[in-house]
Amino acid sequence: MYPQRRIRSFVLRAGRVTAAQERALKELWPAYGLEFTGTRLDLDAAFSRADAPRCLEIGFGAGEVIGSLAKTHPHIDYLGIEVHRAGVGRLLLAAAADDVRNLRIVCHDAVEVLKVAIEAQSFNEILIFFPDPWHKKRHRKRRLIDDEFIQLLAERLRGGGILRLATDWADYAEQMLAVCGACAQLESLSPTGGYVDRPAARPSSRYERRGLRLGHAVWDLAYRRR
Repeated sequence: MYPQRRIRSFVLRAGRVTAAQERALKELWPAYGLEFTGTRLDLDAAFSRADAPRCLEIGFGAGEVIGSLAKTHPHIDYLGIEVHRAGVGRLLLAAAADDVRNLRIVCHDAVEVLKVAIEAQSFNEILIFFPDPWHKKRHRKRRLIDDEFIQLLAERLRGGGILRLATDWADYAEQMLAVCGACAQLESLSPTGGYVDRPAARPSSRYERRGLRLGHAVWDLAYRRR
């Protein structure tokens, strides 16, 4: 077992959940939600199929990326993990409006979910786009991407599976590059072992657009599970 992670990468703030999002959390959760109970999730049962490729997005925010991908790739099963209820509610509304059937959501700490509830080699692809940069030096210990977490992600990928990351903070990009490069189970999809071009298939999100408005560059990384 992994040691208990003492410092979380998020802070649950009392953000505003709209009335529509609150209704979605009550009425649509049974169709899309998976409760974290401290036991293994049965993803075959959750998606009512066992043979489809599976993709996980961690920290999906408002759900723009995973919602778009699930809508346009019905042959792939998508699992999203997010701790903030407003974002979960927003994704539930979008999924119901588009009649998406291949999406499930967990509203809980992704580290705990991956450690306890997800079996090894569960996913063909894992996405982490624009995680909280915790840009102040004293807060960087809160960053999600570290050696232990990347090892955990590698173990949850199937052989040949892909890990994709993106950030608009230069020093976090360098940290991601170093940590992923040090993981023996991962090989970079960049010929130089560095950054990759922005995938054309990656939908834009509000976090990426905000970074671009602020004049930030965006760094994409991609790795294959050996």
